[in-house]
Amino acid sequence: MASKESASSAERPVEPPLRGCVVVDLSSGIAGAYCTKLLADGGAEVIKVEAPEGDLLRRWSASHTELAPGADGALFAFLACSKKSVVADPGAPADLELVDGLLASADIVVWSPGSRLTEHPRFTAAALRRTHRHLVVTAITPFGLDGPWHDRPATEFTLQAWSGGIVGLGRGAPDRAPVHVGGRIGEWFAGAYACAATMTSRLRTLGTGAGELVDLSVLETQILGLTYFPVSFFDALGRPFRTERRRSVPGVATASDGLVAVGCGTAQQWFDLCAMVGHPEWIEEDPNPAITQRANEKAPEIFAWMAEQPAEVIRDLATAFRIPNGPVVNGADAPTMDHHVARKFFTVNPRDGFVQPGPPYRTRPTLLRDPQPAPRLGEHTEEYRARRRERASTARDGVPDPLPFRELRVLDLTTFWAGPSCTHFLAMLGAEVIHVESAGRPDGTRLIAGVPPTEEQWWEKSPIFSGLNTGKKSLTLDFRSERGRDLLKRLAATCDVIVENYTPRVLEQIGLDYPAVRERRPDTIMVRMPGFGLDGPWRDNPAFAYVIEDTSGLTWLTGYPDQNPVEPYSIGDPNAGVHALNALLLALEHRRRTGQGVLVEAAMVEAALNVAAEQVIEYSAYGALLERDGNRGPCAAPQNLYRAAGVDEFGREDCWVAIAVATDAQWRRLREALGTPFWALDPELSSAPGRRRRHDLIDERLAEWCAQRDSDEIVRVLWNAGVPVAKVMQPHRQTELPQLRFRDFFEAVAHPVARTAGHSTVPFRSSAGPRRYHRTHAPLLGEHNTELLTALGVSETEIRALEADGVIGGLPAVAR
Repeated sequence: MASKESASSAERPVEPPLRGCVVVDLSSGIAGAYCTKLLADGGAEVIKVEAPEGDLLRRWSASHTELAPGADGALFAFLACSKKSVVADPGAPADLELVDGLLASADIVVWSPGSRLTEHPRFTAAALRRTHRHLVVTAITPFGLDGPWHDRPATEFTLQAWSGGIVGLGRGAPDRAPVHVGGRIGEWFAGAYACAATMTSRLRTLGTGAGELVDLSVLETQILGLTYFPVSFFDALGRPFRTERRRSVPGVATASDGLVAVGCGTAQQWFDLCAMVGHPEWIEEDPNPAITQRANEKAPEIFAWMAEQPAEVIRDLATAFRIPNGPVVNGADAPTMDHHVARKFFTVNPRDGFVQPGPPYRTRPTLLRDPQPAPRLGEHTEEYRARRRERASTARDGVPDPLPFRELRVLDLTTFWAGPSCTHFLAMLGAEVIHVESAGRPDGTRLIAGVPPTEEQWWEKSPIFSGLNTGKKSLTLDFRSERGRDLLKRLAATCDVIVENYTPRVLEQIGLDYPAVRERRPDTIMVRMPGFGLDGPWRDNPAFAYVIEDTSGLTWLTGYPDQNPVEPYSIGDPNAGVHALNALLLALEHRRRTGQGVLVEAAMVEAALNVAAEQVIEYSAYGALLERDGNRGPCAAPQNLYRAAGVDEFGREDCWVAIAVATDAQWRRLREALGTPFWALDPELSSAPGRRRRHDLIDERLAEWCAQRDSDEIVRVLWNAGVPVAKVMQPHRQTELPQLRFRDFFEAVAHPVARTAGHSTVPFRSSAGPRRYHRTHAPLLGEHNTELLTALGVSETEIRALEADGVIGGLPAVAR
């Protein structure tokens, strides 16, 4: 079913909202490259400044395909679309002046360590901030620029371990080591967050003549993307969210002709699954099931039934029963899936001709420019040498507002994780966000904490809801009633932004789709966050995080090679949220320039396909299918988890450390830290290709060494030697990390019903503030009904009548 709202590729584009914004890219690696790609897509002039040897991504292939001399890697050609390339030798004074000139005339610089340029004293993040006060300086580092861990070595793999994300949602089977999320997902997610932070900073510094430092920590983005508010959960309820690994059932299953993914997250879905596999009697055995326990008990019968059915039959049946399901796609077949074909999502690289994802969001009018060919190394150096540059003004006409969204009113029609994470960012930075729920059927995160219904006001004690909704207001409205719909429409007309993540048909049914909203207020920005988009054959399919991960390739790269892949069960939601946020920030800039509203279509699956882009690119460019490989990865060798001595806090022999050697120099340091054993002196191990070939041997020796030491000793010895290492943390212990304490990443939030609990904030610190992000607790159900309705002109008598008729209220149906 096509939607009249979906953005049309044939629609006439307008001027991109970031036209005229100049960005100097001094980053290396995926995070900075993806951040600046998103900025370039929005119209910014991005100048990538490289040393003469070029960015390391130019010679990168995740499959280790040998590139022709002078050829760029396909991933670089994707990430560098629409950018310019300037070469500057940090040893040449004239080149240093060239870079300083570029910085003087720029608005933004995106910086990360790891290149000869950013190691030069003139171009450290601190030096850039001192010398070019007008610039927004976005620094992307593993732990942040300051603090006790700021100079510790790390890789994305070891950061996953420190974040608690490797064990945070029980991923993997208990008889093996826990497993990380594959595909370097943390780097991509950090890049998306860096872009949102950068655009937010630019918004609040415009017209002030003052820049600011945006100090982003990749560790903190990992916590937000790979764990589910474990500190809030532990503080509020006195127990961890989940403490042991277990398989998702059905999860990814083997059908008679391949893999299929089927989810079961609610009691109704469990009942429907029982009927689907031919065992309705299971429902009678336990009408109030502990779903995961019951599914695991019946796993042999469920998997046996699925093994006899074709994948398409299973998916058709599951869809008929409204059970979440999807194919498990990879780099070879993602572009051929019927839904992605119908939406014309994949496109062709404009320079090298391989298949690549389209943009992660669509807009009406079209705000994104078509990608231009990636530059060859130094292609624009002489152009910028010859260009007469005007220095940006450094006059301080004002001070950046620490709460840049304080004038913004947002109607928040979202639920669960993806949508609320987008609007929560706005609330933490000053926006008035009105979270609308139905009293009868409130936001689902109020109901999933496992608080016994015997506790007073148990629905107000969900740490998950609290973690996503501090600083918001709560209004309850029953959309099924005419009065509820009328009030919602009146409220919508008072809001600058509407964000929703219902299935597409909901807004159409209640008469609040974008054409209807524009009639009342033409400058409204509406952000729609459907799972699969506003049109296409999967338009109305239920979209939980794991289904998005399955259908984008994120699942494919997670798990062991001799087993079915494992759903990450996390990143699909917050990744959709931060991409919707980026699109919203572009729309706000467009409205600032033109006064016009925008429809944003931020399909969850298309955001996921972008951060899984490397799979499709590698297969299309080189014919290489990237595969899951347990805890190994393409960048470091060795890279793995190793069991340490001792027992964990639950009395299990389940202590692990993550070790990742990303360079030959780190290998030499590891060898010395081990005492230079004879086996490690093998010349073949001195290079990364040799270490990859001998990975089994290295794993065996490292496992022996680690088994004789506890986690703390291993970390102390290897970190002091300069080797990336981490403890595999239980996520509810995140507050124990001194780096997070130093950066005040968690803030204690008092609550009128629940216990005071630590809440995560944003994954960056800004020199302009704010000093605190959680200014009010998450709202009680319907807490602001009277305030908000009175402002709409509803009388006290009418409000009492609405309460009496159940249009508004403060009790969920299950509590009545």
